[in-house]
Amino acid sequence: MRPTLWLRTASILALIHSIAHTIGGVYGAPDPGPQQIAVDAMKANTFVVMGHTRSLWAFYHGMGLAVTIFLTAEAIVFWVLGTLVRDSDTDLRDLLVVFVIGYMALAANSLRFFFYPPLIIELLIAACLVMAILSIKTRSKVSV
Repeated sequence: MRPTLWLRTASILALIHSIAHTIGGVYGAPDPGPQQIAVDAMKANTFVVMGHTRSLWAFYHGMGLAVTIFLTAEAIVFWVLGTLVRDSDTDLRDLLVVFVIGYMALAANSLRFFFYPPLIIELLIAACLVMAILSIKTRSKVSV
């Protein structure tokens, strides 16, 4: 396959990751019992941070939305890179390696602190990026 198709696939997977994270992680309802008790405690206890009163829940919710924003931005970047790799002589391999390393770190984080669905999609995105890197043909530069 061509690198554009791999990057578009990574883009769609990142968008799916963003949507699933938002629905399940940011706006998902806690189960009754221990989960609800923990959420209530996070919401009830507030403290002043840099002149603003916040709760642990505000930080948790805000960071969840931040992840959603960045996953969506990455989905757009991967789509744009798919066009760039097709229409330009720019070598994107070094940039894609950075994203591969980032997604492998996310996968390790998901394995350690979360659960299998995000781990799987992060590994699939990393694999698509690796395949894009491997399918980029080296273009010979002609000097004038």
